Amino acid sequence: MGPDDLRRVALFEGTGDDELRDLLAAGTEVAFAPGDVLFQENHPAEYWWVLLDGGIDLLRHLGRDETQLGSMDVPGRWAGGFRAWDEHGAYLATGRAATAGRVLRVPAAELRRIWTAHFPLGLQLTEGVSRSARNYETMARQREALAALGTLAAGLAHELNNPAAAATRAVDALGEACDGMLTSLRRLAAVPVTAGQFTGIDALRQELGSPPPGEDPMALSDREDALSDWLSGRGVARDWVLGPALAGAGADVDWCERAAQVLGDPALSAGLEWVASTLEASGLLAEVKESTRRISDLVAAVRSYSQLDRAATQRTDVAEGLESTLVMLAARIPREVTVVREYGGDVPRIDARAGELNQLWTHLVDNALDALGGSGTLRVRTSWERSAVVVEVGDTGAGMSEETRAHAFDPFFTTKGVGEGTGLGLDISRRIVERHGGDISIDPRPGETVLRVRLPVVGPAARARPQ
Repeated sequence: MGPDDLRRVALFEGTGDDELRDLLAAGTEVAFAPGDVLFQENHPAEYWWVLLDGGIDLLRHLGRDETQLGSMDVPGRWAGGFRAWDEHGAYLATGRAATAGRVLRVPAAELRRIWTAHFPLGLQLTEGVSRSARNYETMARQREALAALGTLAAGLAHELNNPAAAATRAVDALGEACDGMLTSLRRLAAVPVTAGQFTGIDALRQELGSPPPGEDPMALSDREDALSDWLSGRGVARDWVLGPALAGAGADVDWCERAAQVLGDPALSAGLEWVASTLEASGLLAEVKESTRRISDLVAAVRSYSQLDRAATQRTDVAEGLESTLVMLAARIPREVTVVREYGGDVPRIDARAGELNQLWTHLVDNALDALGGSGTLRVRTSWERSAVVVEVGDTGAGMSEETRAHAFDPFFTTKGVGEGTGLGLDISRRIVERHGGDISIDPRPGETVLRVRLPVVGPAARARPQ
């Protein structure tokens, strides 16, 4: 092939003989047959491929499906060579021969040399465009990721604030309850009461506790009224305070009659106040315990979610990661959304980068919540099949159109507006899954859209280690 042959290709019209000779000397004419794979998606774009004749299909893998994005079917159409101006350039699709034909294959390093020698301005312009596009995309991703981090932080602060505020209120009220308990003890001592009387009223106190679950509010109100009337009739002070407190703990008129028999009228008022204050203190202590337990659980969930103090690759429980993600996103889940957890009991741990997987779960759950639009069912499921763990995140939202499903895993594809989402597109989610040797797919079902992730129990890094 000479310069005149190459000039017949529309791409090279107007190119000088010296440039064409240099290009031919640097390149190689490669013949291909139907089915030959000339280059593969996501591999370094080390060569520039120019079609001379024949046809090449351009294919991408979306999950387990292979989709044709286009074709090179006219001489002069080209692909790859991005490493000539971008050190991180990779093939955007796989080139598979549809018919027999020929291509001119030029190494990216040689292409850069030719551009530098014959068209340096063009090389600089191309580098500038490529660098700007990459920088803008990186900045956009970072801004989206920071916005998502801010949303997570705000949600976590909200989740922490509720139990923290409850604990603070309970501690303040506990101080008042303790003061009341000491005051009533001083009154009992001043009556005075015998050791037997005090032991008797303490035994009656132990019969009381939390109100029975599901008690009818009307029945409780009637019991409060009856107790208040009884206390008022016996001359007990502050009957409007003691009546509801004792009724709420399960006391009734019969219990009060027994208390009166134990204490006698002189000590009855002080004794009942002591019982009510101790019940209040116990309830407040339980509230403090529950609030601090909730805070501890949230901190543990954050630790699990962020994978602090853990190795990058480790034996990972995917259900634990999903659960910590749901805790982190709790503030994003409306009351009208029902969360269904279906964690398989026989699912083993897998070799994985747990931090990356938690980012993946965050994105899938966040997408599902957006699709639900404020109401519906969010389902997370784990199962075990054929040496792999399967994770499903499903929603009963509006679903995806055929066009959205076809492009969902394309780089930079999104259906969200600026500033929305987690900054982690499905293309990047797919790469996280593929780095773990797995695959991700969209599984539309009647009334539900499911993102299905399949991860091998033994990851690529572990399989590569010598045994």
